[in-house]
Amino acid sequence: MSETDDGLDDLVPLIVDRLPAILTEVRDILADQYPDYARFLTEEFDEVVIGAGAFATRLVSLARSGPATVPQFVSGIEEAVFEEIGRMHHRHDQDVTGLLAAYRTGASVTWRHVAEAALQRSIAAETFAALATAVFAAVEQLSSASLRGYVREQSNRAFARDRQREELADLLLSDGSDTAAVRAVARKTDWTVPAEAAIVLVDPDNEVARTLLARLDDSCLLVRRPAQLLAIVPDASGPGRRAWLEAILSGAGAIVGVTVPLERLPASVQFTEIALRLRNARLLHGDPVFVEDHLDAIIVHHDHNLLDALRQRHLAPLNGLPPATGHRLAETLTSWLLHMGNRKAVADELHVHPQTVRYRLSRLRELFGPALDDPRQRGALLLALAWGPSVPQDSGGADRSGDHGETVVDPKPVLPKGFLSLGLRSDPADHPAPPSKE
Repeated sequence: MSETDDGLDDLVPLIVDRLPAILTEVRDILADQYPDYARFLTEEFDEVVIGAGAFATRLVSLARSGPATVPQFVSGIEEAVFEEIGRMHHRHDQDVTGLLAAYRTGASVTWRHVAEAALQRSIAAETFAALATAVFAAVEQLSSASLRGYVREQSNRAFARDRQREELADLLLSDGSDTAAVRAVARKTDWTVPAEAAIVLVDPDNEVARTLLARLDDSCLLVRRPAQLLAIVPDASGPGRRAWLEAILSGAGAIVGVTVPLERLPASVQFTEIALRLRNARLLHGDPVFVEDHLDAIIVHHDHNLLDALRQRHLAPLNGLPPATGHRLAETLTSWLLHMGNRKAVADELHVHPQTVRYRLSRLRELFGPALDDPRQRGALLLALAWGPSVPQDSGGADRSGDHGETVVDPKPVLPKGFLSLGLRSDPADHPAPPSKE
């Protein structure tokens, strides 16, 4: 059948005559679920009819290519227009599914009317199929253009928002942050400025940690640095927030900093970094580790040189003793300080006879003298002992004798209960409980 007798030329006027009925039916279908689109068709009815007439002419023209070829219905200009429609939907926070549903509804109603008109003209089956191909190719191309515009706008806005949130986080973590600047950037990102916040720090090379940190809600600001991955968590000490952080960060090996006013966040980063170093050295335990539970450990380990100087200064009387003897005296002194001189409590904790405790304390008084009666000296001793190693290294060989000359099988120190929470450099599994008798 030639182009002059395929019946398509007579089809265009039939479709154009049906356009008011087509648009009215589409508008009525959309009225319940998508009233905005129905209102648009009402307000722009005459303009849409004119545009639809041109659509009908192009539709018939494209149908002549046959059903085996999917025609390119949308021109470059039209593609840009429909992409902009998608972008505008995202800018106005409108769901794109409504727009795509409107396209599908229009295509369905249009095809039914086109098919009726084609049947009236006794259009050949091959031409009929070509018309169907043209109609649904058109709606697919228009839908794709709008969806592409929506997604691109969404991606652009997300990228811009992420940049603004990174800028906000950098401001919060800079020593010279300006409150007005923070609030200005926060408004751009719809971030509610809290009175307080905490730092959550994880190992950036830990894939599990990265995944779990990303699960924090939108109120939290993620910060990616070359050697750091952290988050700023608002009101981390609020009701239920600790339990929430424990649940969401379990398995990440995270360090949760102390909740502080925003102007103190930069200093808080340093504390979390120290806590991460101590956790990696197995001095702190927990998953996650909450810095507020280990402030004493962070204070002590903030400067190793000072800690070493403290030990050398206050534990000097133990220098020169055989290691086994020094360790036993150190653990006895630590327990005695913790229990405020209660010998029975010391004996119970160390699993030794009270007389053994009495003997060791006599030796300690010989070594330390009046320092054991000075409150300030006792405080310094406890600090030095708690953060071990309690006995300065001695160049002499290991002594294998006990308090009264008995053989000692294992001269390693047994650290007092409870000191892991203070950051002792030992794990309970490495130190079995001492025997009940010396």
